[in-house]
Amino acid sequence: MAPKKSTRASTRAADSSTFDVTPKDDDSREEVEVKKPIRGKRSASDSSDKKTKSVPPSIPLFSHWLMKSEPETRLEYGVDVKFGIEDLKALPNQTGCWDGVRNYQARNFMRDMREGHVAFFYHSNCKEPGIAGVMEVVKVAYVDHTQFDKKDVHFDASSKADNPKWSMVDVRYQRMLQRFIPLSELKKYHLKHSATGGPLKSMALFTSARLSVQPLTPEEFQFVLDLETKEPI
Repeated sequence: MAPKKSTRASTRAADSSTFDVTPKDDDSREEVEVKKPIRGKRSASDSSDKKTKSVPPSIPLFSHWLMKSEPETRLEYGVDVKFGIEDLKALPNQTGCWDGVRNYQARNFMRDMREGHVAFFYHSNCKEPGIAGVMEVVKVAYVDHTQFDKKDVHFDASSKADNPKWSMVDVRYQRMLQRFIPLSELKKYHLKHSATGGPLKSMALFTSARLSVQPLTPEEFQFVLDLETKEPI
C-alpha cells in the first residue's frame, strides 16, 4: 500500500453527501468466484483472529478516498507485493485489510475513515496507472499486524506492541468502473481545470502525488466517477 495526501478543498461533514456508484448502464453487479487469499495480502478474516484494538477515528473532513496499490508482480525481499483490484475480488467476501501503509499522513487519513466511506482503487507503479474500480470501507482503523511480523516486508522494528505506530482498515470490493480511467486522462483534466477552473484543479493525485492514500472532495469523486460513461480525451 502507500501514503496519503491532503487537499483541504472541502470541510463538509463526512456523511453530508453520498453517491450512487452503481454503473449507470449496468443494473447488475458482477459475480466473482471466491479464491484463496494471495501471498502478500491477508483477508480481513485472517487479520481478525489476533487481538487488535480499533483506533477511534476523529471527526473526518472527507468521506471519499483514492487508495493506491500495485497490480503487477514486484518482489521485495523475495515477497511478491502485488495486490490489484482482481486480488481484492478474489478474497473471501471480497474483503481485505489495507495493510503496509508506512507514511504518517497516509496512516492518519486511514484513521479518519468511517464504515461506509467509498474509495477508488488506483493501480500504481505499473505500465498504465489509473483508477480501476470502487471499494467500500467496512472496518475503521485498527492495528496493522504486519508491523510486528519479522517475515513481512512491512516489518517495523521501531514499533512496539504497547504503542503501535501503524494502522489499517478493511475494504470491500464494490465494482469495476465501466472503463479504466488512466492517469494520463486525469492529468489532462487536472491541467485544464487548473487553468480554467474545475473539480480536479487541486486533486491530491497531482498536488501530493507520492501519497498512496488520498482524500477526495465530493466534487472530485463525482467528476471522476462520471468519466466512466464518457469517451476518453
